[in-house]
Amino acid sequence: MTGWSVLTIVQLLFFGMGTYYFFTKSKKKLLGGGFSPDENLKQMEDLENMRSRMLTEPLAEQTRPRDLTEIIGQEKAVKALRAALCGPNPQHILIYGPPGVGKTAAARLILEEAIKKADNPFDEKAKFVEIDATTLQFDERNIADPLMGSVHDPIYQGAGAFGQVGVPQPRPGAICEAHGGVLFIDEIGELHPVQMNKLLKVLEDRIARFQSSYYSRNNKNIPPYIHEIFQKGMPADFRLIGATTRNPSDIAPALRSRCTEIFFEGLDERAVEQIARNSLNRGGVPYEEGLCEKIACYARGGRDTVNMVQSLTSLAAMEGNRKITFADLDWVAETGRYQPILRRKVSGNAQIGVVNGMAVQGSGGGTLLAVEATVQKASKGFLTVTGIVEEEEIRGRQHSSRRKSNARSSAENVLTVLEKYGFIKDEYQVHINFPGGTPVDGPSAGVAMFLAVYSAFTGVPVDSEVALTGEIGLLGQVLPVGGVADKLEAAVEAGVKLAFIPKENWRENYTKLGITVEPLEHVDSLLEHVFKKDGDSVIVDESSVLTAKERD
Repeated sequence: MTGWSVLTIVQLLFFGMGTYYFFTKSKKKLLGGGFSPDENLKQMEDLENMRSRMLTEPLAEQTRPRDLTEIIGQEKAVKALRAALCGPNPQHILIYGPPGVGKTAAARLILEEAIKKADNPFDEKAKFVEIDATTLQFDERNIADPLMGSVHDPIYQGAGAFGQVGVPQPRPGAICEAHGGVLFIDEIGELHPVQMNKLLKVLEDRIARFQSSYYSRNNKNIPPYIHEIFQKGMPADFRLIGATTRNPSDIAPALRSRCTEIFFEGLDERAVEQIARNSLNRGGVPYEEGLCEKIACYARGGRDTVNMVQSLTSLAAMEGNRKITFADLDWVAETGRYQPILRRKVSGNAQIGVVNGMAVQGSGGGTLLAVEATVQKASKGFLTVTGIVEEEEIRGRQHSSRRKSNARSSAENVLTVLEKYGFIKDEYQVHINFPGGTPVDGPSAGVAMFLAVYSAFTGVPVDSEVALTGEIGLLGQVLPVGGVADKLEAAVEAGVKLAFIPKENWRENYTKLGITVEPLEHVDSLLEHVFKKDGDSVIVDESSVLTAKERD
């Protein structure tokens, strides 16, 4: 009996050891512990070989700004970013602007600057986490969400040892990775609406929350830290910087209300020339004098400029690092199908019925546009306006409606105001045109249209070095408009000497632009300023300002 008991005990002992061996071996395989050392060594060698093979650094990376002073043409935007991020209470930020103007580089550099400030909450561990909304995965089943994070439930392939015992595993996303730092979302306007709504909630709570039907407070197999995550969430206290090439009206109002909005401008000629010069100098290849100025005739932004310089330096390098010529640039422009940029410059010649209006482009920068008008006697009055948006759609939550555009309405207001100056709209055909191919919308061209039609009606030319903006009221009052600072910058660039703006838009710093900026309350003062000479009375050909009866 005793011998049998000893034998039984020995057998049971060996069985238990075997069971333990196979259990631990299978567990190691589940956890990756069964990976062959030889295979691991081979994979590590492959990784090292891949790391040792590197191409030359692209010119785009070589020319990437390493200091805020290298971000060209965005002084106002950089100052605004500093104010929003470097103080004791950093703000969430939305950055608008065309591609290739330095939005990402400026945000990254300003975070580095903020970290160094004693009264700023960012510390040396603050991360700059950058993601692109156009490439973010979104799965309604919440299997994978690199932005918000997801939960790896036990049923999913690769759930590992935790999955074998029914433990759901939270997988943090970028919002948690950016905790204590900055989350930069490029093209934030492309976010899926569900992701956008979740992001707004995180901005309020500063907590990332996770849910799973496999989670139970009573499951003792779940480690305490996972219980903590499911019950209290994970910290996600960061500052959001969203960049977009869209217009503000295209961005969710709920997001805009939580952010400081900053606008980066399209690069002007001088900025493009400087970027081209910096890029060519870093490339170390000689080039003909004036090449940078000609590059600015084709490049619309920093990326265009760098890409053209990259092609030019590569072309010269293939032929022994010879000097880059204008012929090379013509070849690059032709093969890359770069179209010349037509930047309007004032001519200095006075014309009848043609004036310069100041406008804002879709990208947000200012521009100068021509306003043309003709007036002809006719048996029946008629107004034609070309080059404008004829109708606009107004979308609401419940319905949408269409209305006549503001530009068309302003043209009709002009004819009413002109009746004070001897014009009878029932007896003249008026044609107002905005050449250039881009439809004009909004009421800010009202004063420019008035002056163009007045000039055509009276036969008195308008100096081409004059530009103006402002909405016109039915009584001739000049009403305020938006984007005046951008418009004036474009006027300066075009060579304008005298600009008229609504009085309510007047700012003291406009006196430092290098041109004369006159505030207007009424079109009467506009006519006095434009047509007077050496303080004399208004110069108008009185014989041409006739009533309809006198003309007959």
